[in-house]
Amino acid sequence: MQIKIFFYALGIWVLLLFLAISNALIRESVYAPIVGSYGGHVISTIIAILYTLIITYLFVVYLRADVTRIDLLLIGAFWLIITILFEFSFGHYVMGHPWSYLFADYNILKGRVWSVYLFVVFTAPSLWGFFLGV
Repeated sequence: MQIKIFFYALGIWVLLLFLAISNALIRESVYAPIVGSYGGHVISTIIAILYTLIITYLFVVYLRADVTRIDLLLIGAFWLIITILFEFSFGHYVMGHPWSYLFADYNILKGRVWSVYLFVVFTAPSLWGFFLGV
């Protein structure tokens, strides 16, 4: 992967991070008080999936002449890894959440849909690459 593509991918992830923080603030102040914590979790995850798919589509369209399918797979893996690292490090060391609280969002059997978002983060670059003929 070219270094410029890596930095573009990092920039897109920072944008997604900013949107995720904004999404969480809106969730906690606007709709979670109305629909409850679980409802807010589901709604904000759906919103995150939608903006991630849109931004990733625009990213792949912009770079499609310069990337390979392997690049897109690596970008998805990179985004997944840094998302999880950020979530756990920020959640535990800055927000002070216990590890059990952080791991709870990964329990899809209890209705937690965060793992679906992580799946989208990982697969979206390759998915759009496939549809766009990269």
